[in-house]
Amino acid sequence: MNTDQGLSQAEATKQLALHGRNVLLGARRRSAALELLARFKNPLILLLLAACVVSALTGDLESSTIIMVVVVLSVVLDFVQEHRAGRAAEELRKATRVRATVLRDGAPRDVPTEEIVPGDVVLLAAGDLVPADGTLLEARDLFVNQALLTGEPYPVEKHPGPSADDTNADGATGTVFMGTSVISGSGKALITQTGTNTAVGKIGVALTRQPPPTAFELGTRNFGLLILRLAMWMVLFVLLVNLVRERTWLTSFMFAIALAVGLAPELLPMVVSVTLARGALRMSRKKVLVKRLSAIHDLGSMDVLCTDKTGTLTEARIRLEKHLDPLGEDSARVLELAYLNSHFESGLRSPLDEAILRHQTIDVRGWEKLDEVPFDFERRRISVLLQRNGDRRLVVKGAFEEILRLSTHYEGNGPEDVRPLDAAARRAFFERFEDLGREGYRVLGIAWKAEAPDCKHVVIGDETELVFAGFAAFEDPPKESAGAALRALHDAGVSVVIVTGDNEHVAAHVCKKLGVPVRGTLTGTELDKLDVNALRARVESVNLFCRLNPTQKNRVILALKKRGRVVGYLGDGINDAPSLHSADVGISVDSAVDVAKEAADIILLEQNLSVVADGIIEGRRTLGNILKYILMGTSSNFGNMFSMAGAALFLPFLPMLPAQILLNNFLYDLSELPIPTDRVDDDFVARPHRWDMPFIRRFMLVIGPVSSLFDFAAFTLLLELFHGDERLFQTGWFVESLATQVLVIFVIRTQGSPLRGKPSRALLATSLLVVALAMLLPFTPIGPKVGFAPLPPVFFAALVPLVAAYLATVEAVKRWFYRRYGWA
Repeated sequence: MNTDQGLSQAEATKQLALHGRNVLLGARRRSAALELLARFKNPLILLLLAACVVSALTGDLESSTIIMVVVVLSVVLDFVQEHRAGRAAEELRKATRVRATVLRDGAPRDVPTEEIVPGDVVLLAAGDLVPADGTLLEARDLFVNQALLTGEPYPVEKHPGPSADDTNADGATGTVFMGTSVISGSGKALITQTGTNTAVGKIGVALTRQPPPTAFELGTRNFGLLILRLAMWMVLFVLLVNLVRERTWLTSFMFAIALAVGLAPELLPMVVSVTLARGALRMSRKKVLVKRLSAIHDLGSMDVLCTDKTGTLTEARIRLEKHLDPLGEDSARVLELAYLNSHFESGLRSPLDEAILRHQTIDVRGWEKLDEVPFDFERRRISVLLQRNGDRRLVVKGAFEEILRLSTHYEGNGPEDVRPLDAAARRAFFERFEDLGREGYRVLGIAWKAEAPDCKHVVIGDETELVFAGFAAFEDPPKESAGAALRALHDAGVSVVIVTGDNEHVAAHVCKKLGVPVRGTLTGTELDKLDVNALRARVESVNLFCRLNPTQKNRVILALKKRGRVVGYLGDGINDAPSLHSADVGISVDSAVDVAKEAADIILLEQNLSVVADGIIEGRRTLGNILKYILMGTSSNFGNMFSMAGAALFLPFLPMLPAQILLNNFLYDLSELPIPTDRVDDDFVARPHRWDMPFIRRFMLVIGPVSSLFDFAAFTLLLELFHGDERLFQTGWFVESLATQVLVIFVIRTQGSPLRGKPSRALLATSLLVVALAMLLPFTPIGPKVGFAPLPPVFFAALVPLVAAYLATVEAVKRWFYRRYGWA
């Protein structure tokens, strides 16, 4: 193909038909109805729906209605919060709708970017957005801002020819990428990739893929399966026992199903939703916006936070940090020369020029600009000819290596002390330059040359025999708040892993300034040599990943998740979107690009890591209250249902009627509704926690039998002491089981002494009210309708020490359990 002519219009039409339009992939959206139905796949939701049907079949329409309302409200709330599939890709597509200048039939022509095809020759100029990925054919002083892909604020020099590193946007000096912007210069590029095959297009594709399940989703799914398995075994056991005892099949079946329903924590979806909603409200007061409610749980469970460097740990604003003379001392002289050069240059100023001019205002009155040799890529320097009081000087600023090569002298102690630049001095200055680079600085060389009084014009050939004046060192400085925030995260048990597109020297320098010890470093090139298993083995020993592209960042996130870590990712650029999508909890900031905000679960209204630390504590409080309900519900429910199954072995009647079981379960759940208002132990919020199924199962199997032990004691009292018939037995056990179930929350709600950590007023009031209601119910007109009989006063006299002994025993067993197994 003739690159001077470009494609013909006929060839472009054929290519468009072959490769498709140059647009990013839209999200594959399911219908709203299908999205809503997908929420019902959770085993716990399915179990609760079964409980709803059983309650209706037993005639308990009130319980059936309540369960159905709870499930539907929970699912709808989740659906509304998360109904945003594909928005990130849509925003990405909108962001790149521009026109571009291409060569068609040998003439420049403006065409919509959607119509650009592989083989097109695109003309680039300052201010243009690059319409597709391409290889440079020509470039003149071409600087491109690639923050879209790398997140780094420094413009990148581009030139034709082989690239040092084609796998990384920063190293691909001969390639331009879709969506990046031309800062200065001009160029001509041959388009090689369009649409979803471009680097930014692959990010859009990643956002349409189903992300791996989060810690919260895995936890609820595993918990639902645990309850489902227990319920199935209990149903089979009770059915077998009752059929052996020749009870009617229908009565036995309804009793067994009612026991299974009793095991199901019907109000768990509501408790979770209310707790998460309250957490989201509290977090909003701390300037944290929650988009996905369950992300609060994931934030509390998070034990690794991956974060980009630029804009998160640093200010994302280049600053002149040092201006040193050749001997390494601070020099106002170097600052003055650098300022004069940047002030009088006429081309488009770079961020480095802006940093020099912003550093300190210098009086330039009396100076006059006579001429200029503009910056170009080959020379990598800019020179301005200035005059003051008849003194004419050429002031040169540029790449250190070039400035030093052109210098024959250097300043010792000021401009009057000019010394020859011998080999030893040259080596010493170059070592100082490398030391500054290892410290993370970007370094320019500053030099000058005295010109003749009649000199009015300068050319490239005049940039010789310079006097080397010193170094100008720049950095993107760490945020003042970042160090304290990182320490707070460390104290909270969260490891911070830095994933950046910048080089290892700059990143290590930032870590050193922030007080973050670097355990290990891995570059993008090294990472590409590792397969999935090798990276999973390596990822735990590295906390600084450098020169990464978006795909490589995402691999790090997925490798950490495969290690069982709960991973958060904090980023604000398009290049961060895939990682935000894949992490357990994606965190972005209000000033981020739209794509990043759409892919994130949580948005910080302040770009400050300390806000993340506050959010983690709030997430742990929320998780703590959810775990209270689960631990208490599974242990006491299991104990009571186990007692009923055991009683069915020796009693000539059912220990409790199906309707009584469901009423017991309803009142118990009612007492636990205020759990979201309860306080959480300081020890709990100090470390990350998660849904640990072995821990929950172990807690249930240890604490549950304690409940059964006291249930059997109650059976003995009712049968031997009170000589209770069927109705008196069922009534007495209903009251005893509800009292023990409800009051044990005050023991289980804290790892420490229940007398020290005070419960919330709402939880205390509701629990006592439900216990009082259970005691009064047999004496009301409702009592006989559900099979209750009035209890003798002496029963309540025996009930008080029995319940007190039960609570004391649970407290002792609980303390042993936590000493033995610790927190989940």
